[in-house]
Amino acid sequence: MTGAIQIFSSIKTLSEDIIKTLELLDIGDWIGVSGPIRRTKRGELTINNEKVTVLSKSLLPLPEKYHGLTDIETRYRQRYVDLIVNKESGDRLRKRSIIIASMRTFLAEKGFLEVETPMLHLIPGASAKPFLTHHNALNLPMYLRIAPELFLKRLMVGGLSDKIFEINRCFRNEGISPRHNPEFTMMELYQAFADYTDMMKITEEIIQNAALKANGTTKVIYNDHEIDLSSPWPRKSMIELVKEKTGVDFSTITRVEDAREAAKKIGGIPLEGADSWGKVIEAVFGEKVEPTLIQPIHVTDHPLDISPLAKVHRDDPRLTERFESYINTWEVANAFSELNDPIEQGKRFEAQVKNREKGDEEAQHMDKDYLNALEHGLPPTGGLGIGVDRLTMILTNAPSIRDVIAFPTMKPKDEK
Repeated sequence: MTGAIQIFSSIKTLSEDIIKTLELLDIGDWIGVSGPIRRTKRGELTINNEKVTVLSKSLLPLPEKYHGLTDIETRYRQRYVDLIVNKESGDRLRKRSIIIASMRTFLAEKGFLEVETPMLHLIPGASAKPFLTHHNALNLPMYLRIAPELFLKRLMVGGLSDKIFEINRCFRNEGISPRHNPEFTMMELYQAFADYTDMMKITEEIIQNAALKANGTTKVIYNDHEIDLSSPWPRKSMIELVKEKTGVDFSTITRVEDAREAAKKIGGIPLEGADSWGKVIEAVFGEKVEPTLIQPIHVTDHPLDISPLAKVHRDDPRLTERFESYINTWEVANAFSELNDPIEQGKRFEAQVKNREKGDEEAQHMDKDYLNALEHGLPPTGGLGIGVDRLTMILTNAPSIRDVIAFPTMKPKDEK
């Protein structure tokens, strides 16, 4: 248990040894006190000190009581001190635990089976830059997992359950920023005989439930914005949102050259690496639309060439049945109707391999075993991933992802 209690020490009743001990105590010491418990006339719970035992001595001084630990770097490097003196830090990490527990309980009640999949991969399983390591016993290069997706879908092929999920760590060897940490936590789930519209519904339910458990309300304050997480969230296609913000309807453009020219006319669009129709649309969306998405929204129907694992859209072969959910301008969820055609998936992997050969370090590898799994039959499946750290930031009004990770990745202090 934790809380505050008053200790009453009277020089008239304490031994000389206890008085000497009291004189040596510092803020930060751990002590044990025994004696009768009472309430003062003001109602304060109090122990009448009869015996004091020093359990652990604090040898280093804590930051000054009323100003706390304000140096940001020290707060992240010495989280143990931060937790002692800054109540807000402990509150955020405790809410993180509540948020994760809410996900686990909610999904279990919905009939989802929790599973664990490997952290060490022979082939990186997603579109991002991986960490490389080495397995000495097998003398093999291996990668820390980017995402559990392909292993989870293998379990779906095997029929372990028609609903599965995992909450665990992922690793991406990319930049560090207020929204990115190389080591982060994801919740991924898969449901047979569901599609991306079902995933939109469960995304809203999971996030609303987490907000209620953590804060008691579906309305949250982040910076100067009040964000309403209650259902239903708007659903708009990426192309539709781009048209609203720029006036350009990319659905009427077919050639990548024309798409790039349209983006140049919009102005301010970074087009390096945007060598396909879908990548151009993604670049325009990231620059002109994404910064405006404060309230929750599902951004749907992403281009096929930026969605290598999603099923082709039932109404437009250039698009996929994929959505990303945005809150506070951030992507917090990514989901789609899973591609379960092994022949088409093989073609997608081949296209990704060609992109890698052109220098795209984030393009996916060819995974022959996964294709073999698909050839055994993946039922129609909806899949969803939610970034636990970003969601926790939003639900606790945390300015940096480092505030919601107990021990964020930091460069050693002695390195320049």
